Amino acid sequence: MTAARPAALDRRTLGRAALDRQLLLQRSDLPVLDAVERVAGIQAQTTRSWYVGLWSRLDGFRAAEASDLLAGRQLVRAALMRSTIHLVTGRDCLALRPAVQPALDRDVFGNVTWRRHLVGIDTAGLADAARTVLDEQPRTPAELGAVLAQRWTGRDPSALAYAARSLLCLVQVPPRGLWDRGGRARHATAEHWLGQPLRDDFTPQQLITRYLAAFGPASVADMQAWSGLSGLREIAESSGAALVTFRDENGRTLYDLPDARLPDPDTPAPVRFLPDYDNALLAHADRSRIATEPYLRYRAGIRTGPVPGTVLVDGLTAATWTIHRDKGQAAITIEPWSGLSRGDTDAVGEEAGKLLAFTDPGASHDVRLSPSR
Repeated sequence: MTAARPAALDRRTLGRAALDRQLLLQRSDLPVLDAVERVAGIQAQTTRSWYVGLWSRLDGFRAAEASDLLAGRQLVRAALMRSTIHLVTGRDCLALRPAVQPALDRDVFGNVTWRRHLVGIDTAGLADAARTVLDEQPRTPAELGAVLAQRWTGRDPSALAYAARSLLCLVQVPPRGLWDRGGRARHATAEHWLGQPLRDDFTPQQLITRYLAAFGPASVADMQAWSGLSGLREIAESSGAALVTFRDENGRTLYDLPDARLPDPDTPAPVRFLPDYDNALLAHADRSRIATEPYLRYRAGIRTGPVPGTVLVDGLTAATWTIHRDKGQAAITIEPWSGLSRGDTDAVGEEAGKLLAFTDPGASHDVRLSPSR
C-alpha cells in the first residue's frame, strides 16, 4: 500500500523507502542483471560475500547464475562509487565510471598512503602505459606496478598501480569473485574486457536519477556520500520538475523522483541478512533511516580485521552475523545489540537457517543466537 506523499518524511518512512528500492521489503523475481541495475550496483570489495546481498533480495536466487554472468562478462567487479569495488552490469560499468571519474582523479593525489609517491607524475602518460600493459593480458597490481616502475624508476610500484586503478576503469577478471572458485586479483581495462568504449554521454543528472531510484528520497549530502562526487547541489536544485522535494525531521531538503513509490511506514519489514559491505547501509550520509546508534558505534570501532554481516529486524540494524566452518559443519552466530522478542528471535533463526542452506548446502548446520551485548 502506498501512502499519500507527506510534506515531511520521518525516519521510518525513509527506511521503508530505502528497503523497498533496495528490494529488501520483499524478495523480487527480477532477473539478476535487472536487479543489479535496479539497486545501482552491489558493493563487492570482498570476493564472495556480495552473493548474500543478492540472495537477500531475489526470490530463488542461485549463486551459480550470478557467477556465470560474471564469467560471461555480463557482470563485472570494478572500482566505481567512492572508489570501492562494485558488482555492476557491463553496460552500467561503461556508463557509471566516467560519471564518477572526477572523484577517482582526485583520489590519485588525495590518498594519504600513495600521494607522496606520485607528486609531479605525468598522469596521462601513466594511464596510457598502464592501458597498454593491461590490454596485453590481465595482471595483478604487483605485476602492473613492477612493469610501470621500469619506466618510472624510483617511484613506488604499488603507488603506480594504485594510480592506474584510479585513472583507468579496471575490472577484476574471473576466476576472482566466482562462487565456486577464486583466484588472484588480476585486472583488465573495462573497455578491453567488455569490447566497448566507456560512455561519454551519461550526465550528472542521470547519475542523480539512478541514485534516487535506488536510494531515495535523499539529500545532496547523501548523493555525494554515495558517489564520492562534490558539486551536486547545483545540479539537484536546477532539476526543476524532474525532481520533487520533501523535508526530513530535521528540516533538510530531500530530493526524489516524481513517480517514485513511498511505501506506507507501517509496511512490515521482514528479517534480512546483509553482507559485510552493503549499500543499503553505506549509501547515505545520514544512515539513521536503517542504521541504529549501536550499529554505527560498533562499525566505527572496527579498525582492522573482518567485518561481520548485519541482521535487519523491522527494518533496522539489530544484530551482527558470522559463519564459522569446521569439518563439515557450518555454524552461524548471531549477536544482537538488544533483546529480541520471541517472534523476532524465531524469525531471525528461521532466516539464518535458510542462509546456511544457501551458503553451505553440503554441511551440517547450527544456528547460535548469543545474548544481547
